[in-house]
Amino acid sequence: MIVGLGEWGLQYLSIEEHCRIAKEMGFRYLELGIGGDYPGRIQRNISPRQIDELLATMQDYGIKAPFFALDSDFTLEEPEALRNMKLQVAHDIQLAARFGATHVRLFTGFELASNMTEEQWIRMTQAFAEMNELCSAHGIVISIETHGRITKKNEGFIQEHTTTTEWNCLLRLLCELPPEVGFNFDPGNLKTVAEGRPLTDYAKLLGNRINYCHLKDWRRVDDYWVACAPGDDDLDYDALLKDVPFQGVYLIEYEQTDDIIKGIGRSLNYLRSIRPNLRME
Repeated sequence: MIVGLGEWGLQYLSIEEHCRIAKEMGFRYLELGIGGDYPGRIQRNISPRQIDELLATMQDYGIKAPFFALDSDFTLEEPEALRNMKLQVAHDIQLAARFGATHVRLFTGFELASNMTEEQWIRMTQAFAEMNELCSAHGIVISIETHGRITKKNEGFIQEHTTTTEWNCLLRLLCELPPEVGFNFDPGNLKTVAEGRPLTDYAKLLGNRINYCHLKDWRRVDDYWVACAPGDDDLDYDALLKDVPFQGVYLIEYEQTDDIIKGIGRSLNYLRSIRPNLRME
């Protein structure tokens, strides 16, 4: 098992800091993000010179970053908003290609699964066909994250089904998307909406379409969820990973920014306890 470092909890630190932390903790692989007003994400107006400088920084630290987290929502109802979203995602894919990306993480969108109309569904799958064609031209594959709709509450979030967490929607996606479009299997996200369905069912359903994987957990507090490290709560990764055929780099995605180093460390300690042969390069 090879593990790398996901980007989300690091978004308030510079990318050079991401590289420094990764190197100090022994990681070789990083996930990078594009867009948003965060110092730890690549800005869409980055210049060619800045791209070269960032690539040189990663090389200096001995870090590889073939995995890119992009923001997308193809369930938008308003045609102009959807058109602009596709333009943004196309731009971000081409920017990721400048960095040598092999995988781009996308979302289907954040409309509730129960609210999806047939027209929305058709537009969503058509958008993925278009993005897949662009990715293929750059030697990149799409990884759709299993992610619910989240609503902030206290220190956590309420989570609800989207097209990538509701079982029948996932079945339909597997049938209707281009076969080379894969999934970012995030068991922690699925746990929050699984409603008693074993996570191994999801692993078996997605099977060989899993081409990316985030590792984290969520802890329930009253009626909302708080993100935590693998091993901090009850998600049994030891049992679950036996049903995951993915042979690529698993990315630790520790989301809490106030103890990011300790959280990554706890994640690593837990993963080493269940996979003694764990590698980081």
